[in-house]
Amino acid sequence: MCGIFAYLNYLTPKSRHEVLELLLNGLKRLEYRGYDSTGVAIDSPQTSDIVMVKRCGKVKVLEDAINEHFSGKEYDEPVLTHVGIAHTRWATHGVPCETNSHPQRSDDENSFVVVHNGIVTNYKDVKTFLEKRGYVFESDTDTEVIAKLVHHLWKKHPGYSFRELVEQVIQQLEGAFAIAIKSKHFPGECVASRRGSPLLVGIKTKTRLSTDHIPILYGKDEKSPQTCEKDTEAAKAKVLPRTESTSEFMPLEEKEVEYFFASDASAVIEHTNRVIYLEDDDVAAVRDGTLSIHRLKKCLDDPHAREITTLKMEIQQIMKGNYDYFMLKEIFEQPESVVNTMRGRVRFDSKSVVLGGIKEFIPEIKRCRRLMLIGCGTSYHSAVATRQLLEELTELPVMVELASDFLDRNTPIFRDDVCFFISQSGETADSLMALRYCKQRGALIVGITNTVGSSICRESHCGVHINAGPEIGVASTKAYTSQFISLVMFALVMSEDRLSLQQRRLEIIQALYELPERIRQVLKLDSQVQELAKDLFQHKSLLIMGRGYNFATCLEGALKVKELTYMHSEGIMAGELKHGPLALIDDRMPVMMIVLRDPVYIKCINALQQVTSRKGCPIIICEEGDEETKSYSSRSLEIPRTVDCLQGILTVIPMQLLSYHIAVLRGCDVDCPRNLAKSVTVE
Repeated sequence: MCGIFAYLNYLTPKSRHEVLELLLNGLKRLEYRGYDSTGVAIDSPQTSDIVMVKRCGKVKVLEDAINEHFSGKEYDEPVLTHVGIAHTRWATHGVPCETNSHPQRSDDENSFVVVHNGIVTNYKDVKTFLEKRGYVFESDTDTEVIAKLVHHLWKKHPGYSFRELVEQVIQQLEGAFAIAIKSKHFPGECVASRRGSPLLVGIKTKTRLSTDHIPILYGKDEKSPQTCEKDTEAAKAKVLPRTESTSEFMPLEEKEVEYFFASDASAVIEHTNRVIYLEDDDVAAVRDGTLSIHRLKKCLDDPHAREITTLKMEIQQIMKGNYDYFMLKEIFEQPESVVNTMRGRVRFDSKSVVLGGIKEFIPEIKRCRRLMLIGCGTSYHSAVATRQLLEELTELPVMVELASDFLDRNTPIFRDDVCFFISQSGETADSLMALRYCKQRGALIVGITNTVGSSICRESHCGVHINAGPEIGVASTKAYTSQFISLVMFALVMSEDRLSLQQRRLEIIQALYELPERIRQVLKLDSQVQELAKDLFQHKSLLIMGRGYNFATCLEGALKVKELTYMHSEGIMAGELKHGPLALIDDRMPVMMIVLRDPVYIKCINALQQVTSRKGCPIIICEEGDEETKSYSSRSLEIPRTVDCLQGILTVIPMQLLSYHIAVLRGCDVDCPRNLAKSVTVE
């Protein structure tokens, strides 16, 4: 949710028009995160002031406003050093409008401007504190208190550096945030920090840096904190001990350098593949072209440096190519993405599976009391899809939990539990909080993510990177199938020494080998699915029914329809049909049913007969050549046969395509559905 993009060039000539172009392109790369308004801030060419342009709506609206506002020749003059910050806002405090858009400012002179992701939970207390000192607020956002609090401390302590001011401020803030700040009083400087919301720093130089690490600097502890004033109201906005480090800045040998601060690596990959992922309470500051990373308190498990990571992502991976939408591109990438998930792990010649990220922990996992699979949305559905196989092959109790409900219940966790946290972004707020809850209680934490360097990835004891590649469309597609396969591979690893399960394992491994070709066959149904969409897109509701291994497909398919088309949809367990949902069936209610030749086939046929006997005309997803099942309806989609536990991968693809085509026919924004965000970083 929301997107931060900031750019700083030092001794690297760039015109303000070039800076604006960089900022706009960065925002376009972050559009998939979900937003409703945008804004940028750069330096004025005539004065030392900061110029801001903010608009409600898409980045294109902001781009048009910038082209109109910054049309003078003075914006074409190159500047050696400049800082620009930009933001896409997803409304939490205050309705979407220009006033509530970011950047938010400290005063009428734009002395300090800030862009912010996340929620400051104590903003009302800080706001009250500042109002009593004469500050007048112009927006309804929680972000504005950050800019004004920096300004307040700057006036009280003019000797503080920019970094020190920001450090003092973040100690007063509660909640989750990522921020980037610039100031006209500290030209050429940018300070950024994070707590619970993702932020990274990209570094671009003409030559390779002499180090792959940036040392972390710590403040000195003082025994008696000094407060800026006697007032200790609810805001408790006091100045803590001024932090001093033994080395203010770690100089880089390279003089000409460019820095990029972003919420996501996809925004910087076209400029540099060298990034630093900031940790919670890191304060990253650039001054005189040099970067320092500072921490206020030293923890026992803190490393001495932040590693510069080389991204393996390529710009082509985040481009749409010949597809109209990212989502369609990602649906059709699934034959390749599942291969990438299995690459180097499933060894088809020896019929074995190796997961290097959890290999050392397998003995401990085998001794555990139970497995807990925890996620949200699509990630939760991938856990539902594989629970039955995990129970079969591990012979352990398997619990599947929604992260938000898990925390609300204060679920009992024991030291011999193993908790899997499944998240495409690795930054999902509810999952991350549940992870920390389980970790504090001594459970072994296994992360299943698609993002190297994400919070869940870093805070897990071990994990599996699903290798699905960048997923830009808000509605997850290829990440779901890759999460599915990752959990199947884990089940195969856990059962490798069970003689009684060897035949079952060989059957699954062979099916995995054939899976990419099976997916290609399913994708050939696209034209048939498009015709079905023409029959369905004007309806107000859609019921999707199945059971066994395909119940998760019903849930995931219904979620995709809701996300993309804004029409009501419900995934129903076919076994529950007589317990209520059957009342919905008539000749006008659209129904899809998944009926495959698996252990629950007869039960699914019974449910199908109950629907047709009440004048229902279901659309059936069945196996190729299954004439008996097809005879129950005039509309069907035939998918290739595979082993029962992998059916869910093939049956979900028609649902992905159907939701896509209905969304297009209804005129919806496929890649950025309303009110939704790719990375849900707030509760």
